[in-house]
Amino acid sequence: MGGFAVFVCSFGYVGFFPVAPGTAGSAAGVALYALLHYFGVTQFELPLAVAMFALGVGLGAAAEKELGSIDPGPVVLDEVMGMLVTLSYVQLNWVGVALGFVLFRALDVWKPFPAERLERLPGGLGMMADDAMAGIYANVLLQAACYLAPSLVS
Repeated sequence: MGGFAVFVCSFGYVGFFPVAPGTAGSAAGVALYALLHYFGVTQFELPLAVAMFALGVGLGAAAEKELGSIDPGPVVLDEVMGMLVTLSYVQLNWVGVALGFVLFRALDVWKPFPAERLERLPGGLGMMADDAMAGIYANVLLQAACYLAPSLVS
């Protein structure tokens, strides 16, 4: 089970990128978002994020055990899911997507309340919940950007 958990939680080994694996995971989230848009199935953005959240919660502890640490660097399913939450149901152009990427990465690192507390939850739940919260915050900020500067980000 440990090898499968690592495969899933590293998003097909994307998390083993040698530099900034969390950023690589976020970029994979943008790529997944782009694929959903390319194929015209944007209605699956949030349901896919919810499914990833559930997978991360269910497999996170096994991945941690296999990799020998708590919230190990190669685990990037949380970043992929967080990017989908960030970009879900917001009409964006490439500038808006780039802004969403930067906002999510900043909020994921900063961990404003309650994300820092959510990170302390046990196992996969803590691994996933703080990134879900960062994604929610980033989504709200993107929605505000679309309202305040639609010609820039939409």
